Amino acid sequence: MIYQLRVYWAAPGKLDALNSRFRNLTLRLFARYDMHVVGFWTPEPRTEESGDLVYMLAFPDAETCDQAWTAFRADEDWKAGKAASEAHGPLLSKLTSHLMTPTDYSPMQ
Repeated sequence: MIYQLRVYWAAPGKLDALNSRFRNLTLRLFARYDMHVVGFWTPEPRTEESGDLVYMLAFPDAETCDQAWTAFRADEDWKAGKAASEAHGPLLSKLTSHLMTPTDYSPMQ
């Protein structure tokens, strides 16, 4: 099992819209492509370094992760929903993504 840690920085004034897009569109599509959500978090306090929204996905391996993201990005529902949610500008100003492999002593394996 591998984990993908993703950190999103919302564009100014767009955090509510970003959360809404996850709640109403993205989570459904994650399920469609077997992208298993470990959790979503809001850093407290939020800083320039912490980002605004942090989440983690779990995949059997890196190849499955790549295939899932490729299918997700090609999905017509995603394309339409993303375009509609960004009618008044992008929701993100920055994102980072890291694949992580558990250590041999991690409870999450």
